[in-house]
Amino acid sequence: MSKPSRWVYAPGPVIVGAGPSGLAVAACLKEKGIPTVVIERYSCVASLWKLKTYNRLRLHLPKQFCELPLMGFPSEYPTYPTKDQFIAYVEEYAKKFDIRPHFNETVSRAEYDQNLGFWHVKTIGLMAEETEYVCRWVVVATGENAEAVVPEIEGMREFVGDIRHTSLYKSGEDYKGKKVLVVGCGNSGMEVCLDLCNYNAKPSLVVKDKVHVLPQEMLGTSTFGLSMFLLKWLPTRMVDRFLLIMSRLALGDTTRFGLYRPLLGPLEHKNLLGKTPVLDFGTLAKIKSGDVKICGSIKRLKHYTAEFVDGSTEKFDAIILATGYKSNVPSWLKERDFFSEEDGFPRGTFQNGWIGERGLYAVGFAKRGILGASMEAKSVAEDIGRCWEAQAEHDPISFARPLSDAIRQWNEN
Repeated sequence: MSKPSRWVYAPGPVIVGAGPSGLAVAACLKEKGIPTVVIERYSCVASLWKLKTYNRLRLHLPKQFCELPLMGFPSEYPTYPTKDQFIAYVEEYAKKFDIRPHFNETVSRAEYDQNLGFWHVKTIGLMAEETEYVCRWVVVATGENAEAVVPEIEGMREFVGDIRHTSLYKSGEDYKGKKVLVVGCGNSGMEVCLDLCNYNAKPSLVVKDKVHVLPQEMLGTSTFGLSMFLLKWLPTRMVDRFLLIMSRLALGDTTRFGLYRPLLGPLEHKNLLGKTPVLDFGTLAKIKSGDVKICGSIKRLKHYTAEFVDGSTEKFDAIILATGYKSNVPSWLKERDFFSEEDGFPRGTFQNGWIGERGLYAVGFAKRGILGASMEAKSVAEDIGRCWEAQAEHDPISFARPLSDAIRQWNEN
């Protein structure tokens, strides 16, 4: 690694990412009296929510399943808080625990020094200034949604209309009266279609894969909460059968409208393949009424036209890519055992996927939402807390003090 313009010794962990996952770890460690350095590439906390989400977004799950450790949502918040309410909650969370991230710093490289027994985390600032943090622990909290996934579709450069990822979509107001092709039938794609309908646009939805669509609520309670309750007493397959029966009663046969279900039940499909079921917020009614048209896979694009694999063609004014996000960890973390280079996720299961070796941890990669990230944050804090106490008890002076002094002298000179 080239020499940076500034070195910083961090006595506690360096946490990469100031989203809900990173803040949750910092707060749990703060409660234990352990200092942290939180690095964030954007200028705010919860940057994905604040900068890259559409206006109508709400939490898809009830607020009790989306709380961060040590602080609940305000009682006056609705069951499903809005985007702005969630951002306000996260900002208040950071304020309460006095978490002050180092904003506008992008991690370019992080690697472990075998000789010193420390991690080196190198960042680049807005003015290309480089900083290198030296620490014993690194917590990767950049999450599942660090980078937008933009697929390569033949003819994309020939298409004259607007093409944008949902990370750049804010409202259907810009698409009034226009024909819009939405690519991707996950929660985002479904919700964007509904938003477009509300602004009198004419959306079509590309459904490439089989998908489970479930009602947001069953029997007067959230489908997610009911599932979690039933799983305490029943096996996954039995709960899946119950969910499918209730969905059929509430939503009807979705195959009639081109939405085919996978062979595996919704929970089993999620556990084995990481595919989250789609919760219906009203889009299915728009599909049934014909306000949202279902299309197959795109073969190629031409000017204002999309040609589909079934041979049909249709003209569109714009295309919105609801094609999700991906992890960017392999681009900067120089470690091959804990994180997979293929998808940037920890190789372990939810139970042990948060802990690596040599002081490396991960939070927010279990595909279990904010609830899963909060559970991981507590586990990480407990593990680092044990190491911190052991170090204080058995090695009170250690190599850290001379290292810190050396870094300070290097910066001054």
